[in-house]
Amino acid sequence: MTVGLKTMEFLRLGRRIRRRLNARNVSDQLLGDGEEKRKRIASNVDTKMLKIGFIGGGKMAQALAKGFIRAGLSKGEMMLASCLPNDTGSIDAFQEIGSSTVFSNEPVINYGDVLILSVKPQVMPKVLPELKNYTKLLLSIAMGVPLASIEKAVPAGTPVIRVMPNVPAIVGCGATVYTRGKHAGDKEAEIAEKLFSSVGVCEEVPENLIDPVTALAASGPAYVYMMIEALADGAVKMGLMRPTAYKLAAQTVLGAGTMVRDTNMHPGQLKDDVASPGGCTITAIHYLERHGLRSALIGAVEAATKRCKEVSSHSDKN
Repeated sequence: MTVGLKTMEFLRLGRRIRRRLNARNVSDQLLGDGEEKRKRIASNVDTKMLKIGFIGGGKMAQALAKGFIRAGLSKGEMMLASCLPNDTGSIDAFQEIGSSTVFSNEPVINYGDVLILSVKPQVMPKVLPELKNYTKLLLSIAMGVPLASIEKAVPAGTPVIRVMPNVPAIVGCGATVYTRGKHAGDKEAEIAEKLFSSVGVCEEVPENLIDPVTALAASGPAYVYMMIEALADGAVKMGLMRPTAYKLAAQTVLGAGTMVRDTNMHPGQLKDDVASPGGCTITAIHYLERHGLRSALIGAVEAATKRCKEVSSHSDKN
């Protein structure tokens, strides 16, 4: 009886999901697909020939550069990055996509149409004075550095946009938000959204929400990695081989997230559809509730938000 009921529930769930997906004009299932990106993003601004400079050539800068190329928004030879002389990994990564690298920031600042600050927040106090004459579009992905601090360092009227991407941008599945400075208009915002939509989804938010977004989306992958590891450990305890356990746990998280995103169904409803009366899933849910899974995750986002605010406050004072 339980098996039959569960089968019927999954059939009903499948029909609902198909209706939801059919109702959408464009699927987001391939976040990293450049052709799909070009169809979905507004095209009022021509960004195909943008010359882009990166101050800092780390993993995120590399991911963004590859995303821009994949989406047809720039070319490797049209990007320039400043790297430390001993950072051979970053230098090689940019050279592999046809970009040049330099060991000082000045050539990058004077180079392109858009400048992306992709350095650690503790490095920003050293970098900002170098921008005293920069007047083009400036995008900052430095965590915890508010717009006001950046706008103080550049000439009045310089368009500045603060952007917060996350690590999955490296595989084209990022979750990015941005907020405009005082002098960044619709044109600049559209350029930023085009660029960062090439490595995932991108939304505009007020600056006062950047910290909770950081705690959710930027720090969130770490929480999910821990969940994947724990799920796999549980499966190993029950007899699965570890490679299989990791693969299945990762795919389960990917599939569940995709269903929430693509069906627009409430996660609680999707959870209820899996939890058959008297079944193993509802038993496991009860165990998770009893041990505070929800409370722990809510608390993690709260704690990370508070820490982000501390970092932002410290950066503002500097």
